[in-house]
Amino acid sequence: MAQKSITILGSTGSIGKSTVDIIRREPDKYRVAALTGNQNVSLLAEQAKLLNAGLAVTADETKYAELKELLSGTAVRVGAGFQAVVDAAKEDADWTMSSIVGAAGLLPTMEVVKRGRTLALANKETLVCAGEIVMKAIREYHTTLIPVDSEHSAIFQTLEEKHRGAVDRILLTASGGPFREKDAAFMEKATPEQAVAHPNWSMGAKISVDSATMMNKGLEIIEACHLFNFPVDKIEVLVHPQSIVHSAVGYVDGSVLAHMGMPDMRTPIAYALAWPDRMISPTARLDFTKISALTFAAPDEKRFPALRLAKECQAKGQTATAVMNAANEVAVGAFLNRRIGFSDIVRIVEKVVEISPLDPVSTIQEVIAADGEARKTAERCLAERIKN
Repeated sequence: MAQKSITILGSTGSIGKSTVDIIRREPDKYRVAALTGNQNVSLLAEQAKLLNAGLAVTADETKYAELKELLSGTAVRVGAGFQAVVDAAKEDADWTMSSIVGAAGLLPTMEVVKRGRTLALANKETLVCAGEIVMKAIREYHTTLIPVDSEHSAIFQTLEEKHRGAVDRILLTASGGPFREKDAAFMEKATPEQAVAHPNWSMGAKISVDSATMMNKGLEIIEACHLFNFPVDKIEVLVHPQSIVHSAVGYVDGSVLAHMGMPDMRTPIAYALAWPDRMISPTARLDFTKISALTFAAPDEKRFPALRLAKECQAKGQTATAVMNAANEVAVGAFLNRRIGFSDIVRIVEKVVEISPLDPVSTIQEVIAADGEARKTAERCLAERIKN
């Protein structure tokens, strides 16, 4: 069997590392065309050597010399800077994992789409910012899109295409994050260390904070709307602390098809890598005899207003979701740098959405422009809040 050529955009992040862990176990099956990372060039170089990658790129231009030195004596080509990351996405590969965090993944992901091969999508912000544009391009270039977020992978696996018209609701599960049972007073004083301490999943700092605010679930609602072409009012969020049921699809006859498994991202990654077949993964097997209970509850949108805000922005359309995402990235960064409190994150995002213009978008360039303006507005709002 011919080797499958692989590119991993964001190989040094949590999803990227899990992807590397899977493909390193069967190196004869895969040829790694390119790996990209950010500032952790020591890990990037280690991965490139382990996988005999053709190209390794750091998004941080200041890290070029260090990466070059780490890979001296190898055949690995080296690049640095955002454009180099975009160019890496153009490398000839059968299958590309898009796992760059945030809106920074938009342009590289679009380059993958244009190649018309298989895109394993873990960068939800691509669809949050430019869902209609991206999905139109996927159809135009006949790209195979496999969602990698555990929730969307679950829906992908349980949504019976022949019965799409009989779908009654999409059920997105959420762990509730580390503050699921905390009151507003606690969250006002919550620290970055507390916010990133997710009870079930091992994730990067940004997505962990998004989980704590439940903005991550709001982004996933928007992503699901675009991936599966369902309106926002057909998507229901359930807080499921055990993270065993990853999501479900309900049908008009009362049936609910749910996807279950251990909370390990290597499961949906392996599914995407092997699709339309399945492969052995190193994920621990679900032992039903050790599950004491599976509980579900409606989310509290008063304590977690990010969910409400995300649904409102999706209903507005146009630039609303791109503005919301940009403001959230700025606010989360400010919180992680201890410039603002935890509860200020969503306050700032809501303020930016409120005062930003709502414009139609038909090109990626228009999305990028809206993203840039929203970031400037968010910084002004941050400065005002810090001053006061």
